[in-house]
Amino acid sequence: MRVLELWRYPVKSLQGERVMQAGLGPLGLDGDRRWALFDRDTGLGLTARRLPDLLFGAARLRPDGGVEVVLPDGTVTSDDEVISGWLGRRVELRVAPEDDADAPVYESAVDADEPDPTEWRQWEGAPGPYHDSPRIRLSLVSTGTLGTWDRRRFRANVVLDGEGEDALRGTEADLGGARLRFGAGIPRCVMTTRPQPGGIARDTSVLKTVHRERDGLLAVRAAVLTAGTVRVGDALVPDGGGD
Repeated sequence: MRVLELWRYPVKSLQGERVMQAGLGPLGLDGDRRWALFDRDTGLGLTARRLPDLLFGAARLRPDGGVEVVLPDGTVTSDDEVISGWLGRRVELRVAPEDDADAPVYESAVDADEPDPTEWRQWEGAPGPYHDSPRIRLSLVSTGTLGTWDRRRFRANVVLDGEGEDALRGTEADLGGARLRFGAGIPRCVMTTRPQPGGIARDTSVLKTVHRERDGLLAVRAAVLTAGTVRVGDALVPDGGGD
């Protein structure tokens, strides 16, 4: 398998940016999920599980290492008040702390199939960069696994051309200049069904199919054992294997 696409998502739950190369380190792909939006009244982190409109904004890194948000109307901003006006609630754009501070808390609907849920549960994300779990710092999926599904529904960092990532659990491999150890598959949630820009419509069959045919898992997680740079076209080379 080879790297077909690389994606980073600077602000959690917003659209990300496709890049030709990226650094990989212990916390994942450089710049990925480094920022998140927080509700200033509740203190809770916001995701598209709770606020689907987030998927219609985008985020990109600035040359100085900061971040800017592109609103659906094309406005480019990092101003909390402007972003709050878009979302209709008081929000704050926060950068992840450098130390292992307390993990943020988010909300998800108790019943993900409810079109207008009224009951929500709270859950704890990862400390540091705003990943859902400290066990999921880097995500990879293949075109063979995706089939006809749009890869943007699953928001993986690395899209591989080929198939076979499910069999890598418990193994190690080189990817570009980085060394990876593969873990379990990634549990999927209601975000995979959400509408997104670019003609991606709401489709509840996606999650139902993943649960029915793949035990709720799609894409794999990996820990970065040795930091390095990965580029589009790089081969994934498992121990004792080829491309």
